[in-house]
Amino acid sequence: MDTTTAPTTALATALATAPLAVTVVIGSNRHGRFGPVVADWLLTHVRDHPELTLQVVDVAETGHLPTTLAPTPEATAALADISPKLAGADAFVVLTPEYNHSYPAGLKNLIDWHFTEWRAKPVALVSYGGLAGGLRAVEHLRQVFAELHAVTVRDTVSFHNAGASFDDRGLLKDPAAPDAAAKAMLDQLVWWGRALKEARQVRPLI
Repeated sequence: MDTTTAPTTALATALATAPLAVTVVIGSNRHGRFGPVVADWLLTHVRDHPELTLQVVDVAETGHLPTTLAPTPEATAALADISPKLAGADAFVVLTPEYNHSYPAGLKNLIDWHFTEWRAKPVALVSYGGLAGGLRAVEHLRQVFAELHAVTVRDTVSFHNAGASFDDRGLLKDPAAPDAAAKAMLDQLVWWGRALKEARQVRPLI
């Protein structure tokens, strides 16, 4: 028996079976935001996925992060809660609205405060908006995450005319297509999450 492959095989087995830690980033901080409605739907799907464990970072709760990226006491205190949730994640799901054909400034600020936390990890993107369903924001985010050495998964979930898609209780009026899209997206995220986690262990990104 060739024992030189044993550690690699054991590592691959462990990585293939252990749940992946996923951090969901809720990207809206606008007053009266619709984000929590979509977030509740999204978080249910992440919690229900048997291969994922969940943490949440809400941009609306990061008001003390200055756009100057200055390490003020307020910023340091805010990052003490945020950064570990990003650093410890194997993968991310970013939920974004579309503001003026792009994503919110608060989300960009949160992203820019971090670098190594995103590296060599997969990012799934969920969006909502009007006619475009937030897809222009998604395409902008793909460019940003590519610069950070993160990998965005192909499939997304987008809600066009989002306000009309949910009823007064916050439930989807027609959940079949979004639920199927969420499953496909999360399954892709798991594949990339496991592949990149193993790659980081075996050959860290320089």
